[in-house]
Amino acid sequence: MQNKNTDKNFGFGTQIRKSPFFNATVRWGATGFSVYNHMYIPRDFGDPEKNFWNLVNDAILCDVAVERQVEITGPDAFQFIQLLTPRDLSKLSIGQCKYVLITNEQGGILNDPVLLRLGENHFWLSLSDSDILLWAQGVAVNSGLNVCIEEPDVSPLQLQGPKSREIMVKLFGENIRDLKYYWLKELELDGIPLVVSRTGWSTELGYELFLRDGSQGDRLWEMIMTVGNEYGLQPGHTSSIRRIEGGMLSYHADADIHTNPFEMGLERLVSLDSEINFIGKKALTEIYKNGVKRQQIGMEIEGDSLKGPNTVFWQVFCDNKIVGKVTSAVFSPRLNRNIALAMVDKNFSKLGLNLLVKINGQMREAKIVEKPFFDPKKSLPSS
Repeated sequence: MQNKNTDKNFGFGTQIRKSPFFNATVRWGATGFSVYNHMYIPRDFGDPEKNFWNLVNDAILCDVAVERQVEITGPDAFQFIQLLTPRDLSKLSIGQCKYVLITNEQGGILNDPVLLRLGENHFWLSLSDSDILLWAQGVAVNSGLNVCIEEPDVSPLQLQGPKSREIMVKLFGENIRDLKYYWLKELELDGIPLVVSRTGWSTELGYELFLRDGSQGDRLWEMIMTVGNEYGLQPGHTSSIRRIEGGMLSYHADADIHTNPFEMGLERLVSLDSEINFIGKKALTEIYKNGVKRQQIGMEIEGDSLKGPNTVFWQVFCDNKIVGKVTSAVFSPRLNRNIALAMVDKNFSKLGLNLLVKINGQMREAKIVEKPFFDPKKSLPSS
């Protein structure tokens, strides 16, 4: 905790926001940041492999305040939310969360947030990296619906890992054990207002604590770290290793505005047969009818261990022809192999097919395999 780094060590400016937990993360050893949703996010607490093992063996606390919330309220809030997403929300209960897609008129993915329903007409969209606040406000202008769309004072932390439940019990009492996967509770912790959900970007057992008062960020961080000390809790950052193992989508890497849900294998999130109306329904119906030209695949890449995740897209070849690109790749120390997500021509997406990947000018052999690479039934986060 005795890290003496201060703002002068980093090139920070006022145009990019800091989270309520920023100073705490610096004290606890954050040495690198990147920008996500116009905010700084800690990306480096030392060795990323150690961060991975801290996550899968014990627990880590991550500042993910960059997951900005779009709050939608008003008499027509439910109808408006359904307009934004192709997932059928007719069975969404108050207190429940859903992973959803936001699509445009052409069926392209604009964001893949977690939707939280706090009340009959009270919703949050917990965002990945794109400006859905502006999109939603623009859609509302000509929707004819009575809604209020704002960004509230809400900043989430992620407490993830197999020991996260015991830490939560220490913080909130035994009743927190009753919180089900993808459900939420409104709670207080020593006067700090929170929404707590059984969600997280790790595919491990975990929780998100949505702070509803930014002035309390430093105190909340220190309280959690103090309680978690006996369980081996460490400050950390979202693990690229674990999320790729789990086949989790990273927006702008694995998908963007030009990617549709069917290419990603996310047809379960698109309700074409129901009577619901949503933006992009006509286009997605046509795409489904005609079939996709590309498909996301999982692959193993041969050769030496990759030195960290890829920072550029790598070309994928078959028979001397470029057939796609690697979007996310990393070495998994648990699986002891290089694993990757790639977007390839549909004709070159068959399991077991051998491909080549061009990495730093060198060709490496690769093979299409099943994804997710670990815990495909998500038994860990839902346990």
